[in-house]
Formats: sequence, structure tokens, C-alpha cells
Amino acid sequence: MDVRGKLAILADAAKYDASCASSGAKGARDRKKNSDPGLGSTESMGICHSYTPDGRCVSLLKILLTNYCIYDCQYCVNRITSDVRRARFKIDEVVSLTLEFYKRNYIEGLFLSSGIIGSPDDTMIELTEVARRLREDHQFRGYIHLKTIPECSEELLEQAGRYADRLSINVELPTETDLKKLAPEKRTPQIEAAMAEVKARRDANRADRRRGFKASPFAPAGQSTQMIVGATDTPDRDILRTSTRLYQRHDLRRVYYSAYSPIPHADARLPGQSPPLVREHRLYQADWLLRFYGFEAEEITPDDAPDLDLELDPKTAWALRHRGLFPVGVNTAPREMLLRVPGLGVRSVDRILKIRRFRALRLADLKRLRVPLKKARPFLLTADPGGGKHLDSESLRERFAPKPTQRLLFDAAGSALTGEV
Repeated sequence: MDVRGKLAILADAAKYDASCASSGAKGARDRKKNSDPGLGSTESMGICHSYTPDGRCVSLLKILLTNYCIYDCQYCVNRITSDVRRARFKIDEVVSLTLEFYKRNYIEGLFLSSGIIGSPDDTMIELTEVARRLREDHQFRGYIHLKTIPECSEELLEQAGRYADRLSINVELPTETDLKKLAPEKRTPQIEAAMAEVKARRDANRADRRRGFKASPFAPAGQSTQMIVGATDTPDRDILRTSTRLYQRHDLRRVYYSAYSPIPHADARLPGQSPPLVREHRLYQADWLLRFYGFEAEEITPDDAPDLDLELDPKTAWALRHRGLFPVGVNTAPREMLLRVPGLGVRSVDRILKIRRFRALRLADLKRLRVPLKKARPFLLTADPGGGKHLDSESLRERFAPKPTQRLLFDAAGSALTGEV
């Protein structure tokens, strides 16, 4: 098989990894004049787009080293018992592809993962060697994200962190029970042990640099993980608890949530269709509340509501359950309480705190700050009269819930293809 054929297979196999978002690519209509998009295609040949914290869009070559795997994880299309077409890159082929794409300004970095070849160490040796050749032999200074294989040796983990900007180790499923059910060859303790090792080496590296030693950076962009949701009936409460534990113990930069996608010849224990995509979206919103808004998992998903509300964002759902805490004064409430007001983000709250030192804020001021007043006004008191008057209304939830839409007859064509009703 030539490199182009391998790229088509292994780029497609990498799409199931949600650790970088695939969006922002130009549509096919922008390339009508070229019937053969070639290896530079931003849609079908492995180029994905990720976004930096400052909003920049970064293009990455996102591929697997191989889609062969010795494990039999039932939710994975590349499991050993799957009948998918297999391919495997040579190390030099990945290096050459990365450099050629980079020189043509198609990409700014590499996202490289792999199925397990032989053993975790065998796989990690090849992944690390790709990064080493790029860095040392070709002086490549672009972004490199390597998937780390749990149970690989500490020496290989050390090398990977020296060459890669970010390392990620997939936790796979929300709980140990889920792993035993669908991926019995994997264990949560081994996965978290690898995460702990990465954290320890990052901490030691930062400590050396603070003391003035010229230590080479170790995974300077941190580590992340991916969790498949919807493959089991684990509630959102347990998913968020696992995320909270991982953030606190291992200093993760991100937990990525990937909605389960049905695969051919799937095990009978797996669901026949994907969970609603809005569930994945709600989990990301809840994750944001955990990291930046001071919420706890038990607040967002209490015992009487273990799953997130699919109609309302998690902050609004929480506020409606705790109406007795509102309305709060925009000119007097502490930052922690303002962050819990629906519609108020971190940036808006920080601006409010600065402005109110000099004068009282009114609704017109919030509008100029681009605060969504339709969402925030029932929960706020401003210098204007009459704030919070709709808070006790029984129809307040309807104000925030999405309006029902009329399905069209031809929508059935999409349902026939996807299986979704």
C-alpha cells in the first residue's frame, strides 16, 4: 500500500479521538476547480483544526501510526476482532508527511496516536522515535501531541515528554466497572499511574527551572485525556466525579468527552445508537463550570437529577433549582455568586467588578457589556427598579427551554441513514 492509501485509512481511524476539534476547514465548494484535492485536503486526508486558549485556529496532521491493536475493547472500531481494513505507517513515512505538510503551510503540528503493536513499550518506542526524528534530525519546531500508552516504561515516558508539547493518556470509560465490562484488558489504576508519572515529571521539571537550572521542558502544554460517554448507562454525575478526580489528582489541562459512535458488528452490550450529541455538549458546559466557576459535581448533578438536563445549560438548570438564592445584586454580590448567575461569564463578571467600584450598574450597562439580559435579568438586581420580578414565575423554565420545531417530511431521509428518530 502506498502512503496515500495508508493516509486515507489511518486519518479516518484517528477521527474517533476527540482530543482536538475538527472544525474550521474550508468546504469542498472552495475547491471546485481542483477535482483532486491531493494530500493537502483539509477535509478527508487527516488535517484537523484545534483552537488555542487565545482563540487561534491551529491545523494539525491527525493520524494513527497503525489501526491494528492487540486489545479487544468492544467500543473501538480498531479492536483486534474488528474486520476493518488495516494499515501501518513506517516511522520515516510519518516524519516525511509531517514535514511536507508543514512546508506547504497545510499544518502547524502533528497529532499522533496508535493502536497497540506487540506491547505498550513496542508502540511507545515508535511513537517517540517519530517525535525524536522530527525534533533532532529535522529541527522541527511545530506542535507535537503524542498519545501515551499506559504501562509503557518510565524511560519511554520521559523521552516522549522531552519531544512532545502535550501528552495524553485516554481514561477510555468513566468508571472501573465500565472498563471491566467493555475493555477487560485495561485497568483504571494503570491508566492513572501513567498520568501521575507525567504530573510528577512536569512538577519536577518546573521546580528545577524555578531554581535556575536549564532543564529542557517536559510536555510544556500539559496532559489531557478522553472519555467515551454513552457506551454504558453510567449517569452524568459519575462522569463528572471522575473528571473532578482527574483534574485534582493529575493536573489535567482538559478532559475530552466523546459521544459513543455505533460500530459494525458491535457487541450486544453496546447501545444500538449514539447518545444525543447535546449530551456531549452539556458535559463540556458542566466541565467548564467545574474548572472555572467554582461548582462541584454534586451541585450540578444532585442525587435526584443524576443526568444533565438536555434542554437547559447546567448553570441555568442549577439556578432554577435554587431560586431562593436569587436575585443577587450586581452592585453588591461577591464574585463567587455573580459567577453563578446564568448568562454571566468570567470576563463579564471581572468587568462588572471593575466598573462598580466607581458607579452603580444599570441594565443599560450590562447590555453594553453584551450580557444576555433575557437569561440573566430574572436573577439580577441592578440600580433599575423592578429586578427579579419574574423569578417565582412557574413559566420561567419555559423562557429558557428551546422552542419546539416542526419536523419536515424530508427529515426522514437523514433518519434512514443515521438510525436516529
